[in-house]
Amino acid sequence: MSITVNIYYTGKHGSALKFAREMTERGIVERIRAEEGNERYEYFMPLDNSETVLLIDSWKDQTALDRHHASPMMSEIAELRNKYGLTVRAERFVCDENGFSEEDKKYIK
Repeated sequence: MSITVNIYYTGKHGSALKFAREMTERGIVERIRAEEGNERYEYFMPLDNSETVLLIDSWKDQTALDRHHASPMMSEIAELRNKYGLTVRAERFVCDENGFSEEDKKYIK
């Protein structure tokens, strides 16, 4: 059962992109990706909102996500989020163990 959390970081004057860059430059992103149970940790930018960065953050299960939330990296992330004055919105998804239906697969190539 994978858990994916989409986290939208929004700021002003390019601060969300600066946040994501500093997360990468400080090695925080690589450390998170190396954590046991991490399946994906990637930043994206919506085409219609240059002040928001989307983080797709996926974990093997709730235990792995809980370990991540208890890690010292969470303080580093909070520090950077505050430094750049970002607001956060999150969405949580649990993997459908059955996968895509045959009807859905018609649209995936």
